[in-house]
Amino acid sequence: MNVNRTTIFRLRQRLQETNTVSDRPRSGRPRCTTQRQDRNLVRNHVKNRFLSASASSCQTRGRNNQRISANTVRRRLSTSGLRARRPYIGPILTQCHRHQHTLWAQEHAAWDRIQWRSVVFSDEFRFCIDHADGRVRV
Repeated sequence: MNVNRTTIFRLRQRLQETNTVSDRPRSGRPRCTTQRQDRNLVRNHVKNRFLSASASSCQTRGRNNQRISANTVRRRLSTSGLRARRPYIGPILTQCHRHQHTLWAQEHAAWDRIQWRSVVFSDEFRFCIDHADGRVRV
């Protein structure tokens, strides 16, 4: 197994004492929010997608009426599956638009390389390396 003998001995001893080889609970810093507060944070952010983590941290008090940080709010939202995304800015496609897109694709499905060479595809993207661009995330 390529493991030290003492490791095997300790695991066997722990199995005999506790009927499991998993780690025992350790002491650590207690969470600053309760499970109920975590659920309320998630519910508030689902209702209001534009609510920032810093604004939510100012509104929420943790255990013993202590202030929680914005990073704590972000961690709680992340563990529940919510992540920051940029909001969609653009026209909302209707059924008519989707039908027209499908017709266009079907008309151009048989094009060969020579016909596609006359088409210019452009993908514009803005890169901001030095500073924050001020875009809102939801």
